[in-house]
Amino acid sequence: MARDYYGLLGVAKNATDQELKRAYRKLARELHPDVNPDEAAQARFKEVSAAYEVLTDPEKRRIVDMGGDPLESGGGGAGFTGAGFGGLGDVFEAFFGGMSGTGGARKPRGRVQPGADSLVRTRLSLAECAVGVTKHLTVDTAILCDSCHGAGTNGNSKPVRCETCGGAGEVQSVQRSFLGQVMTSRPCPTCRGAGETIPDPCHKCGGDGRVRARREIAAPIPAGVANGMRVRLAAQGEVGPGGGHAGDLYVEVVEQPHDVFVRDGDDLHCTVRVPMVDAALGTTVVIDTILDGPTELTIAPGTQPGEVSVLRGHGMPRLRSGARGDLLAHLDIVIPTKLDSKQTDLLRKYKGMRDRERAEVMSAQSEHNSGLFARLRASFSGR
Repeated sequence: MARDYYGLLGVAKNATDQELKRAYRKLARELHPDVNPDEAAQARFKEVSAAYEVLTDPEKRRIVDMGGDPLESGGGGAGFTGAGFGGLGDVFEAFFGGMSGTGGARKPRGRVQPGADSLVRTRLSLAECAVGVTKHLTVDTAILCDSCHGAGTNGNSKPVRCETCGGAGEVQSVQRSFLGQVMTSRPCPTCRGAGETIPDPCHKCGGDGRVRARREIAAPIPAGVANGMRVRLAAQGEVGPGGGHAGDLYVEVVEQPHDVFVRDGDDLHCTVRVPMVDAALGTTVVIDTILDGPTELTIAPGTQPGEVSVLRGHGMPRLRSGARGDLLAHLDIVIPTKLDSKQTDLLRKYKGMRDRERAEVMSAQSEHNSGLFARLRASFSGR
């Protein structure tokens, strides 16, 4: 017969996670072995702990709600692990700190630890982002001590077991809590959790096995990087305590604005001012592109304000790909604001040739205005 896990905690079947936690904490105050040494209480505490572990696991709780028992053979659960309290170590850690009896003493962490990752930022021009570049950077970091080579000791001396913690890396103390007096553990203040000390430390690094220094690093930046991207240089970060394996160095790209082009992903945008007559008759303009140098752009006769001409494949390279984005030229038709008498006469003669054309209000549903209003809506809404 399946166990009544809800009954063990004294909660309803629709109890929330917070209600389960409150019920469990209340029972733990009464039944924990450090508070109640009675064997019956210890047995009940194990049952209550198992119930809490099951009901806070969504899959195991589903099995219980279907009438099964996830801790029985074939029930889909991992079983209750007895003195170690199974998956409840994090619960006890949150309640009591490093309490004895909840999984055994931790191992000393040792003196040798992996190093931390580092981050450095570098400014790149749009051209450097396009072609790729090797940046020579100076970074302040932790490097291996060249005197002790990471050992942290002076000469032939060696580390010895810490006398404060006996090599355990942690010390224990009795503290009062809502359970009464409980045994807690914390990293040893003498060896800082390493379990050993250095009686005769290296004079250069003070026993840390590493020193601070400024390093020159050549960072290869691939073509196609963009603002905010990070390039990872493996094992170029800080050396760890005790000469531990170095972390990674991340180089973050800070892309500088360009005088002509605005970048949008792999595409480039620019504005081309076109005189009214050239827009009507058609013309060509030369754009000094980032990768291809001077490139001719054809302006078709009858070009309208706001039109966009596209140079396919003249944008930025896609990162680690042979493909490239486009260059989009936004055409700004320039209407003259001042005309001399000769120019005015010429325009009036031209108008006389097209006397059927008049200024008029267009329907919002017309093909021309539908595009215009779409652009207006986008400008006001930010979409």
